[in-house]
Amino acid sequence: MRHDAEMTSGLAVLNELARPAALDVLRQCCAARAWAGAVVAGRPYDTTGALLAASDATVATLGPAALDEALAGHPRIGERTAHGSWSAAEQSGLSGAGDDVQRRLSTGNHAYEERFGHVYLVRAAGRSAAELLALLESRLGNDPDTEREVVRGQLAEITRLRLAALLDRLTTEGDDRTT
Repeated sequence: MRHDAEMTSGLAVLNELARPAALDVLRQCCAARAWAGAVVAGRPYDTTGALLAASDATVATLGPAALDEALAGHPRIGERTAHGSWSAAEQSGLSGAGDDVQRRLSTGNHAYEERFGHVYLVRAAGRSAAELLALLESRLGNDPDTEREVVRGQLAEITRLRLAALLDRLTTEGDDRTT
């Protein structure tokens, strides 16, 4: 991933994308249409920091339906995802997990979904399978309101990482995306 100064050209491309194309690429970062619409409406962004701040502010205000839509765009932790997808890369820390950890993650995912009604969302990037399992098991003790706020925080972190990756990709692809 490139540093902020190097992502400036990716930010310029994002700012210049036609609205439908911008919505499409942003929904790869967060599946909630309300989030993508708000981020697109805030363009142009002068800095990557301004884009990330807008993203965070929008995630913080997503209503229940939009938050559910965002969650629907995420696979279960430990579930196989399409090779090359952001989720596959983000969950790379699970690749060496033993059978016991995989089994406990699977059991925990189902218990979590039964308790909270949606997938266990956690920023997996940079975390080991053991860390993800420990977080899952501890979050099962949360009440629904507390967990909803934890989910918002995790969604904001994941979306920030994906936005940075998107800007990197747009920098690499260049201005071809603006047409």
